[in-house]
Amino acid sequence: MSIKKWVSLGIIYVAAVFAAFAIITGQNPLASGEMEHDEHTDEHEGMDHSAEEMSSSGDIPAGLQEAADPTFEIGSEAIISADHMPGMDGAVAEVSGAFDTTVYTVSYTTEDGQEIENHKWVIHEELENPDAAPLDPGTEVVLNANHMEGMDGAHAEIDSADETTVYMIDFETTDTGEEVQYHKWVTEAELAPAD
Repeated sequence: MSIKKWVSLGIIYVAAVFAAFAIITGQNPLASGEMEHDEHTDEHEGMDHSAEEMSSSGDIPAGLQEAADPTFEIGSEAIISADHMPGMDGAVAEVSGAFDTTVYTVSYTTEDGQEIENHKWVIHEELENPDAAPLDPGTEVVLNANHMEGMDGAHAEIDSADETTVYMIDFETTDTGEEVQYHKWVTEAELAPAD
């Protein structure tokens, strides 16, 4: 078979893949960028990214200790350098709480079977009857947190652990301008001075 025929078959194959994708998803992969991999898509695909979902009541878990000398004091402003969800990165935040604890990234499966990988962050006090902190990667735990739908009560695996100060923050999303209140959690490394 000639090179020209191989190239023609290759073009037909690629066109068929794009057409199948468009039919199945109802989206144009060339216009929407859906064929590109986004490292944050795995974690949050299908999740509600509204300000209401990112907000919380401001209640803190039992046993959580306020930070004695936080870098960012309550009421101060800081710039968020984290993109756990759309509209966070670059937003100006007001610190509404600062706590010393162990934070974890966790992977878990929601009640409806959706697999969430490397979710940031769950704190030690949001785990059901945990051993002493910090827990080792690979440790299986039960989550007592409802940062996202389907999280509370889920069985999870610890991916990483870090002892640090975590912050609860209020901010307006950079994409929609919605107000987020008492967002849990960002780490000290994910905030920068607002000056």
